[in-house]
Amino acid sequence: MSFADECKKNNITFIQLLSPTTSEERLKLILNDSHDVCYYISQLSTTGSKLKVSSDEILNKFNLMKSIAPEKNFIIEILSVGGEIFLKVIKMLVVPIVFFSLTSGVANLNELNTLGKIGIKSISLYILTTFFAITGSLIFANLLDPGKGFNLKIENNDITISEPPSLNQVILNIIPNNPFESLVNGNMLQVIFFAILLGSAISISKKKELTKFFNDFNLVIMKVLSISLIIAPVGIFCLISRTFATQGLGSIIELAKYFFVVSFALFLHVIFIYLPLIRIFGKVKVVKFFNGMKEALIFAFSTSSSSATIPVTLENLKKNFSVKDKIASFTVPLGATINMDGTAIMQGVATVFIANAYGVDLSIIDYLNIILTSTLASIGTAGVPGVGIIMLGMVLNQVGLPLEGIALIMGVDRFLDMLRTAVNVSGDSMVSIIINKSEKK
Repeated sequence: MSFADECKKNNITFIQLLSPTTSEERLKLILNDSHDVCYYISQLSTTGSKLKVSSDEILNKFNLMKSIAPEKNFIIEILSVGGEIFLKVIKMLVVPIVFFSLTSGVANLNELNTLGKIGIKSISLYILTTFFAITGSLIFANLLDPGKGFNLKIENNDITISEPPSLNQVILNIIPNNPFESLVNGNMLQVIFFAILLGSAISISKKKELTKFFNDFNLVIMKVLSISLIIAPVGIFCLISRTFATQGLGSIIELAKYFFVVSFALFLHVIFIYLPLIRIFGKVKVVKFFNGMKEALIFAFSTSSSSATIPVTLENLKKNFSVKDKIASFTVPLGATINMDGTAIMQGVATVFIANAYGVDLSIIDYLNIILTSTLASIGTAGVPGVGIIMLGMVLNQVGLPLEGIALIMGVDRFLDMLRTAVNVSGDSMVSIIINKSEKK
């Protein structure tokens, strides 16, 4: 089918051939792959002779084709338009959110000049736990393979599987030849690299007016996101309704499997990463940790916002764990900016889920891209409800998966957002306690 694929890439209609002898199985394949036009031969031909097919046979074949061919449904078409509008809004916001939030976040790390080793320890722990989060989620997702039962098709053949580049090439490709070209093309790793470099330069140069500019612009972009999310319920409704209308109720099983995998991966991350670290390095018992942070965790779960939870987190840390003010006031806001372990876990599982749904095999290079992109993107993920979906769009772009796949998971993302926010706040608290303990030595 390489010729047909090339035709689709270049918007050339490829008319497929049907005949009275075409099997029902092949008939299904052709009709599901065709757009509007098929060529049906109503006569059987052999060398030197023609055998006319009876009208009854033609009618029977037509009825069979009619029963197999996917019908255009007016309601589904409306749902598709509504869903596409929402997806376009997501696509529109991905690059500016990443660039401005990341640049602003790095530019505001002036505390590193005064706090020194406290800042280095905090950032190292946050990035390390995020790396473990995304790596563990990918391993776990590949073991359970959520999304295999969808069998979705990629429209317009957007995905082309080519030979993966070498690791050296991947590393070199992180550095943009032209940062503005990277912004236009949406090359996320290059955008992240440039944003970190620019933010670092602003922080070192101590240009307060530039820091203020990016902070203000970041606030404006977040406001645009808030306004855009007003249509989110309608967009999600359209996307989910279209998915189940075309895929059937059987897809609910795969969606439930995705929900279970993400939830279990979040649970495992807390049990095997956070709790050993808090017990060994923070010298705090597990029960005491959860009792002392229960108010912050409940608040995080209910609001789905690690930024909104900052005041409660600070209060719990100071009151119940005697964390010094200079440490907590630095580590907690920093964690709300760059520590997004829960979001990273969701991105890893969701990427595998969507790849499985579309029948795309991810290479080792793709997985390395996901790990690197998710780890770096966590630095630029805003601590507001639902922004993880925007960041997921960035990861999907990086490995060449269609953004339409986001529709498959958005129906359950709200509850998962609550769970992963609680995980994020747990991580912020864990690092704060460990840093406070280390500074007492």
